[in-house]
Amino acid sequence: MFQQTIALIIIAILLSRLIWQKQKKQIPKNEFLFWFLFWFLAAIAISGIKWIDKIVSKLGFSGSGIDVLLYLGIIILFYLIFKIRIRQEKQSREITEIIRKISLKNNN
Repeated sequence: MFQQTIALIIIAILLSRLIWQKQKKQIPKNEFLFWFLFWFLAAIAISGIKWIDKIVSKLGFSGSGIDVLLYLGIIILFYLIFKIRIRQEKQSREITEIIRKISLKNNN
């Protein structure tokens, strides 16, 4: 119970910081919605950890609900890293193409 309270306090701080960034227009609307939904769902999952424990045990898994949330979090992190890597590679190719065009234009 103590860990849940600490986690919910941290999420509340993160949500308030997120809202503050949105008010200061430091974060785009789509990104705000994504992170708000992410942290809101995290708070719900932490609040309902006993319910998740019951579901996990009914499905026949030996781990607890917190283990499932941890594994899910790791999967989401790897997915986001993968998406960032793809975007970075695309930007790198675009920059290379722009530099190539500028270089060819300046040589003529």
